[in-house]
Amino acid sequence: MTARRSSLLPSLPLHLSTPIARHVFGGRAVVDRLGRDDLPGGRIAEAWEVSDVDGTASVVVDGPLAGRPLRELVTTWPEELLGPGCHDAVFPFLTKLIDAAGTLPVHLHADDATAQRLEGTPTGKTEAWHVLEAAPGATALCGTRPGVDADRLREALLAGEFDAVLRRLPVRAGETIYVPGGTLHSFGPDTLVHEIEQTSDVVQHAMPWHMEDGSPVPPDEQRANIETLLAEWDPAPRPEFRPGLAIDVDDGVSRVVLTAGPYFALDRWRVARRATIDVAAATVLTNVGAPLRLRVGDHVEGLGRGRSVLLPAALGSVTVEGPATCSPATAPTSSATYGRRCSPRATGRRRWRVWSREAVDPDATGPSAAPGRCSSVRSVGRHEPPPDTGRGLDARRADLRRDAREGLERGRDRGRAVPDHGVDAGRELDRRGPDRRLEPRREVRGHGPHQRVEPRGDVGDPARAASRPAALTGS
Repeated sequence: MTARRSSLLPSLPLHLSTPIARHVFGGRAVVDRLGRDDLPGGRIAEAWEVSDVDGTASVVVDGPLAGRPLRELVTTWPEELLGPGCHDAVFPFLTKLIDAAGTLPVHLHADDATAQRLEGTPTGKTEAWHVLEAAPGATALCGTRPGVDADRLREALLAGEFDAVLRRLPVRAGETIYVPGGTLHSFGPDTLVHEIEQTSDVVQHAMPWHMEDGSPVPPDEQRANIETLLAEWDPAPRPEFRPGLAIDVDDGVSRVVLTAGPYFALDRWRVARRATIDVAAATVLTNVGAPLRLRVGDHVEGLGRGRSVLLPAALGSVTVEGPATCSPATAPTSSATYGRRCSPRATGRRRWRVWSREAVDPDATGPSAAPGRCSSVRSVGRHEPPPDTGRGLDARRADLRRDAREGLERGRDRGRAVPDHGVDAGRELDRRGPDRRLEPRREVRGHGPHQRVEPRGDVGDPARAASRPAALTGS
């Protein structure tokens, strides 16, 4: 039965439709700057590259499966599409290109447990943003300041005093931030993001305007929205933007592990001429550079700027011919998300490790990163389910240092130069404090159509300047 189903799923990249959202904060950057040339005119805030969200799902646009929705592929050919032993109810992750020409509303998405309890959905939405472009001085709000309780947060949200209760972080192109469910956040203006997230559309926001068209939200409705938001808010996460873990895979081939965790992983690969990429699980490959070519066996096809393809697990591998800059997104085949049933035998070569809700894979310097291969983060050794992320910080530091040293030793044993990014990541954990915050060079006041940008309020103020961390003031 499985063999018959497999023969019907083409062993080729799948091209899917791209649902779009025309929220008020959007612009034309996905078309004008990223180069996507097949989208309609007008404002485009979000291009949903591969979506299995109810009501906004992608469908196959060409080939023998044209017109069939992604959900149907998942249920008809689960192992061929997702990976051996996997039987998901829906496609496990969603990828978007987001043009924050304006500022997104301050909002949050519930985590899994809260979504099940309050929203009646099987999952919440943890997400990660990889910054493709950002204007000088761009910032994001992400996480709540220490000491803020529900009463103080309610008061500030109703008054629109977001900087009084939320952390404002600088945003730079090339960096990535992992945002757990329950974390209040917003970014923009002038920011272009590649986002990966759980397949879910649960959201609660605090604004006095609707993000769809900017129309006002009645005061009573806004207060009710904020009460629902507070019930789903998690005060603990305080994520930071990270540059990722860089690996020189081969001459002219580099890989950066941007984020990896229990729900998804995202890499960035730069290929001068050619690289073969392992496809052990469903992978969404997004081209964020010049047009490139994909080769699967004797089949060769182009992938234009800003476009994405879905690579079924049955492909095994795909060859990227450059020069190319592309970002593959995938989900671990050993998690229990979405009622997934993956046998340990089928996933016995995959391991995921998670530190403090932000994860990289230090084993990327191991055998799976041998010359001539761009290995996915998901195929890196023996099966080991994600550990308890509630372990102490000291234990996570020790894990990170140990695995980084092991990876360095394996690379040096093969006579290859291996960058010391894993050890640097461990030192970064040592430097981080729970209250660490980077001050922006400018302040964004207001949200939506009435936002404005002003110089930072502490310029020339010795008292506020002295309160900043020593590493930022140069002392």
